[in-house]
Amino acid sequence: MRTPHPIAAHSHSPPNPYEDLAALDDGPLEDFLQVEEPAVAEGAEREAEWAPPNHRRGSRDSGARPRRRTRRRRRSPFTGLSLAVKAVIAVLVLAAFLALGDRWALLYAERTAAEKVRDQLKLSASPEVEIEGFPFVTQILDQRLDSVSVTVPDVAADRVSLAKVSATATGVRVDGGPTSLRGVRIPELHGEVLLSFDDLNRELGASQMTFTGHGGDEVRARGVLPVAGHDLRMRADARIKRDGERGISTEVGGMRLDIGDLATFRPGTRESQGLHLTRKSATRLAKEKKKAKELLSVPSIAKRIGVPDSAVQEALSDDSKFEEFTGSPRFAGQLMKVNLIDLAVENPELLKRLGFDLALLDGLSRLTRPALVDRLSIGFRLPKPPKGELTLRDVRVQKDGIRVRVTGQGLSIGK
Repeated sequence: MRTPHPIAAHSHSPPNPYEDLAALDDGPLEDFLQVEEPAVAEGAEREAEWAPPNHRRGSRDSGARPRRRTRRRRRSPFTGLSLAVKAVIAVLVLAAFLALGDRWALLYAERTAAEKVRDQLKLSASPEVEIEGFPFVTQILDQRLDSVSVTVPDVAADRVSLAKVSATATGVRVDGGPTSLRGVRIPELHGEVLLSFDDLNRELGASQMTFTGHGGDEVRARGVLPVAGHDLRMRADARIKRDGERGISTEVGGMRLDIGDLATFRPGTRESQGLHLTRKSATRLAKEKKKAKELLSVPSIAKRIGVPDSAVQEALSDDSKFEEFTGSPRFAGQLMKVNLIDLAVENPELLKRLGFDLALLDGLSRLTRPALVDRLSIGFRLPKPPKGELTLRDVRVQKDGIRVRVTGQGLSIGK
């Protein structure tokens, strides 16, 4: 502690404020203002050298969190790859572009060839052309195609359209380049023609007929034929055969129209053809005494069944003789030989009493065999090529339709 001033200790006069301020000159204020510097270790630098702040994420040197993230620069996927790997990738990319160009040239050539086939064969639509082999450009530069497939879905031929004509040509010689195909020469061609039963049933459906294969070369036709307001069940058998070098034709046989179980009509002029009673209806008629006597009373009937007039007159005058005569199994067979069309001309009212519609009989008399055969005709001919030969070979009837093998030689398309 400091010693009090001598004057202040022995005098009661008021203190001088200036003296108090002077006393603070080296007192507590000096101690307050004096800042004690921290001790520095011996040999250490007093001032650290300045360095920029570190803003990297997760830095342990700085506790301060960066305010914004720095976008990292994206590395190229090819960085770090060896020169050999890069060369392989370049080759693959180049090969992909070459393959794409080859496919484009192939599609262009196929479309051009299809248009030329359509124009020269006068087809309703362009066929499908497929050029096989890869690459295409090397083949076209060599002016030779290994194999070309052509498919024509519909070819107009006579009364029907062929369901499909497909063929494959080999050793095709090409005139022109990939983008300027002018023509082709086909030394050899092999294919097949398919005439499907679905197409036949659709295109010849005016007669409501359906066609099915029966093996070998036989086709069966079954359906309904309207005649004079009556729907008659119709059946026929057709044999398919070649007609020349480029066509096929049908030979129709076994044609008949059934009028229920009453009678059967077979078109033609032979004795077995015409309108005849079925065995069931002839047997039933023989048991109906009144109708049987009306038939036997017609002289032409007795003559047609080959019974002497004396025997007929005896049967008509004696019921027991009549029952014996008509009850014989031979009598029903004899009635089946009578052509009812001829009988309708002489005795139309008699047939009307037997249950026949006269309008139907008139319609059947006008229905000739050629007219019915034309309804069932499924023949066709291949179009004639401008150059070369196109020939049909063997004919096969299968479940789905009629297949005919086709061959070609020396064909030429385009210039």
